[in-house]
Amino acid sequence: MTRCLILVAFVLTTACKKTDPPPTADRGSGSASAVTVAPADAAPAPSEAEKVAAAVKKAEDEAAKEATRWTADLKAKAIALRDGKYKDAKEALTALLASEHRMPGHKDRDPARHPVETLTFFGLTPTMTVVELGAGGGWYTELLAPLLANKGKLVVAGPDAAGPTDKMSSVYGKRLDMFLAKSPDLFGKVERVSIKPDAIKLGADGSADLVLAIREMHNWQRRGELDKYLTAIHAALKDGGTFGLVAHRAKDGTKGEATAESGYLEEKWVIEKVTAKGFELVEKSEINANPKDTKDYAKGVWTLPPNFALEDTDKAK
Repeated sequence: MTRCLILVAFVLTTACKKTDPPPTADRGSGSASAVTVAPADAAPAPSEAEKVAAAVKKAEDEAAKEATRWTADLKAKAIALRDGKYKDAKEALTALLASEHRMPGHKDRDPARHPVETLTFFGLTPTMTVVELGAGGGWYTELLAPLLANKGKLVVAGPDAAGPTDKMSSVYGKRLDMFLAKSPDLFGKVERVSIKPDAIKLGADGSADLVLAIREMHNWQRRGELDKYLTAIHAALKDGGTFGLVAHRAKDGTKGEATAESGYLEEKWVIEKVTAKGFELVEKSEINANPKDTKDYAKGVWTLPPNFALEDTDKAK
């Protein structure tokens, strides 16, 4: 039986911002007269391909800027970090969290995400084969790859960088590839798996000790791909392997079909969906729980840090 560990997360705080006041009309002296100004021709909306091209350019610029940070000194420190002797995963992760190799700004999320507690809860060890789903900007990848580089293996599954030129998923794939390319010393052994809509496969069947899906399951439900992903995860895991899942917990009595667009999923609903695919629930944790999360924001979980979709409104929460 394949195991499932669920770490239900409430991301740390809420946030939102007042809109700027409307511009004040010019109240000049003298007599007033009404002047009608013809509206300017609206600029044509960019096509999807143009939006994607702009996003690719931005990602390339950011990658080039990040490359300048990787001096000979930082590369040497990264190698020493990778090859350090640690008594266990907790000690290694603690060292990795403090390291300069991490992307600027990533440390700001540590207090909300509790990475050491989260990954050790899932039973991570340096000798495992781990599949990471939804790597995004590499927040967890930059911790997992060095830890697994010498005795384990990291498989990063993400969008296809060679996908359609009018799909943002292709941008995410390119961004992930650029992230992995910046440091062969840390990421050179990472196996990159491209996920395609008609073929969700996460490496060789029965090869993974641990599959991680951190704040990803709502995306699968939104795209109508939940069953495909759960099937692929089950296939990738060894018998007795672990599926580690982190999700934003919706209010009791709700259904993921209705709440996934907001980024939230009810705990009972998640467990039912996962166990129906052949997993056994082993343990749950409240490591990331945040009782301040009211789960009813106009812009869903993206209201919470680090996105702050509503800017300063209710930020004190």
